Amino acid sequence: MIEIKHNNTTHQIDSAPGAQLYNALRSTCGDKSVRYGCGGGHCGACTVLINGQPENSCSTPSWSLENAEITTPSGLPNDPIGKIVLAAFLKEQAAQCGYCINGIMMRLTGLLTQNKNSTDAQITEALSRHLCRCGAHLRIFKAAKSARNQLARE
Repeated sequence: MIEIKHNNTTHQIDSAPGAQLYNALRSTCGDKSVRYGCGGGHCGACTVLINGQPENSCSTPSWSLENAEITTPSGLPNDPIGKIVLAAFLKEQAAQCGYCINGIMMRLTGLLTQNKNSTDAQITEALSRHLCRCGAHLRIFKAAKSARNQLARE
């Protein structure tokens, strides 16, 4: 067992070989905001922030996270930048089925935390790792740019 900080709450999670962060977040922490997509770290649906960096929780071993700070989509309302990203996605109605959006919002929150003045190309590059099959891409990019522009005004 190891200790992590999940959305500002301390948890003991399984650190056995083969134990993945995704499973610990959903089963031990009870956080259903983390989505399961491909299971191989390719689609981005399970993206969370680990010490502020976007990572795929399905391919991150729990044993590597002792004392890590994990932020999930359910923690976005309590994160200053995550709150802005969440509001932009709601305003722009940037989801159709919504399955991929949690991971996309996490990746964007990580990017804007590191660089509030990210260029369109940087946003495109960051989000290129995410698979969205329902065609909400234009609204997703509009929401991403809206969040970036709001941060630039602050």
